[in-house]
Amino acid sequence: MTTPERTLYRNARIFTAGGPGLAEAMIVDGDRLAYVGSDAGARDAVAAGGTAATEVDLGGAFVMPGFVDAHTHLMMMGETMQKVALRDAGSLDEIQLRIKEAAAQDPGAARILGSGWLFSAVPGGAPTAEMIDAVVSDRPVYLDANDLHSVWVNKAALAEMGIDSSTADPLGGRIERDPQTGEATGLLHETAMHQYAWPTLASLTSDAQRDAHLATSFEHYLSTGVTSGIDMALGEDDLAAMLRALDAGDGTLPLRINAHWLVAPSENHDKNLAQVARAAQLSKEVNTPWLRVVGIKIVADGVIDGCTAAMKEPYSDGSNADLIWAPDYLNPVVAAADAEGLQVAIHAIGDLASEVALDAFEHANRVNGPRDRRHRIEHLESVTPESVARLAGLGIVASMQPVHADPAVQENWRAMLGDQRIERAYPWSEFTDAGAVLALGSDAPTAPHPPLPNMYIATTRRSALDGDLPANLPGYALELADALGHATRDAAYSCRREHELGRLAEGMLADFVVLDTDPFDAGTDSLLTACVALTVVGGQVRYQSATARFGSGHSHAQQWKA
Repeated sequence: MTTPERTLYRNARIFTAGGPGLAEAMIVDGDRLAYVGSDAGARDAVAAGGTAATEVDLGGAFVMPGFVDAHTHLMMMGETMQKVALRDAGSLDEIQLRIKEAAAQDPGAARILGSGWLFSAVPGGAPTAEMIDAVVSDRPVYLDANDLHSVWVNKAALAEMGIDSSTADPLGGRIERDPQTGEATGLLHETAMHQYAWPTLASLTSDAQRDAHLATSFEHYLSTGVTSGIDMALGEDDLAAMLRALDAGDGTLPLRINAHWLVAPSENHDKNLAQVARAAQLSKEVNTPWLRVVGIKIVADGVIDGCTAAMKEPYSDGSNADLIWAPDYLNPVVAAADAEGLQVAIHAIGDLASEVALDAFEHANRVNGPRDRRHRIEHLESVTPESVARLAGLGIVASMQPVHADPAVQENWRAMLGDQRIERAYPWSEFTDAGAVLALGSDAPTAPHPPLPNMYIATTRRSALDGDLPANLPGYALELADALGHATRDAAYSCRREHELGRLAEGMLADFVVLDTDPFDAGTDSLLTACVALTVVGGQVRYQSATARFGSGHSHAQQWKA
C-alpha cells in the first residue's frame, strides 16, 4: 500500500510525546508532518495550503510516535528467529526434546542452532556438551544463552571450532573446562564465544541468508510499531547487508538504523585505535536519513546470569569476574572516539563496570574539553546510587531494557547476587529522578522485541510472560506517558535525532503508529493484547494489519474553505 504525497489523518487520539494533552489530527506532507493539532485546525491548514489531500478517518484510534528501539541487534534478531526457540523451555528435558525434534524434522541440516535458554533451566546452571550429545551427537549444535553472552555446544561443535584442552582463553572470555582433565565442557563465555563460535558460523552464512535475516527483522519490527532501531554490534558483514538493502530500496530502508561499530578488546593499543578509526571513517561515509554509523560499542563486562558481569562485591558463590576492558586500554579508546565526535556506548551491567565506564567518560572530558557528547551506558542492571548521580551529572544517557526485568527471567539473576543488591535491580526511576535521560529498548534478540509488552513491564514491573508471578520491585515502575516517552522521544535523543524523530510535531519526520487500543483509556494490562493497526515511516505506510479498516476519500482545500 502506498500513501499519496499529502494526507490528513483525523479523528484520532494522538500522543505526541512532546507536550500535554492529546492531538486529534495530523497532516503528512511528503515525509514530514506539516501540522499536528485539532481536527478543525487541520482542515483550516489544508484549506490554507490550497492543495488537495487524502483524508484518512482513524475512527478515534490511538496514535503515537513510532518506537525507537534504543538498543537492538538487527542481524542477530532476524537470525535468531530461524533458530530453535528455548526461552520458555523450563527444564533440561524440554531443551533436549526441542533439539531432538529439530534434528528429526531436518535430518539433512548440517548443524542445529538454538537460542534463548536460561541458566535456571539447566541442572546446577552448568550446561555440558554431554547433555546435548545425549540427544544430538551426529552434527554440531550451537545454543545461544538468553543473554547472548554465552553459547552452549556439543562435542561436534567444539571440534568444528577447533577447541580442545590446549586452546587458550581469549582476553575477556572463558572456555569452561573440566577441572581434572582440562577439556572443554561445552560452554563458552563472552569473547570466547565472539572469537570462536561467531566467526565459525559467520563463515558458513551466505550474503543471501544475511539479507533474509535483515528482512525478517524489518518485517517483525514494522508489524510491532518500531520505526527506528539503534544497532549495538555493527560489523562488516552486518553493514554490507544493510548497504545492500539501502541500495535495493533506492536509498531508503523499511525503517531507520543508527548503528554503533563494535570494537573488540585487545591489549594492543594500535589495534584498538585502528577500530576507532574505522568507525570514524564509516561515520562520514555512511550518513543518510535511513542508515547512519553514529558511534562505537564497547562491552566492558558480561552478564549477571553467567557471573561474568564485573561486580564490586563477589557473587553468592564467592566468585567474581574481571573487566573485559581494563581502564588502561578502555580510556584511550573512549578518548579517541570522543575526539572524533563519535558516540560511545559502553555495555556495563555490573556496578564495578559502570564505575569504570564513568571514569572513562570523565577521562575523555578532561582530554578533549567540554561539549554535548551524548555518550551512553547500556543495561546498568546493578548500579550504585553514587554512579547514578555521576551519570546524570556527566550527561550520560542511561540505556536500559525493561524486558530484562521481567520476573520470569529473574530467578537465576537474583540467585547469583543473593544479597541486598537484588533490592536495587534495574532502578529506572532513580536515573530520571537524578535528572538523567533514560532511553528504553529491547536488546533483541536477548529478549522479545515487541515494544508494547516491553512497555507493560516498564509500567508495572510485572511479567509479560507469566502473569502469576509477583512484580519485580514495583517501586521502580514508570508512568505510562513517561515510559512511552523514554521509548520514543528519549530514544531519539540518545542517537542525536531528537529534532526529527521520537515526537509528533510540525516539521518532524512522519514516523508514527496506530494502535487498535488506547492504553491510557484501557489501562496498562491492555499493552499485552494491543496490536499495531498501521505503521507509517517517512509518510509511507510500511505495515497495515489485515483487520485495520480506515475510511478515506479525497477532499479539496477549496471545498473546506467554502
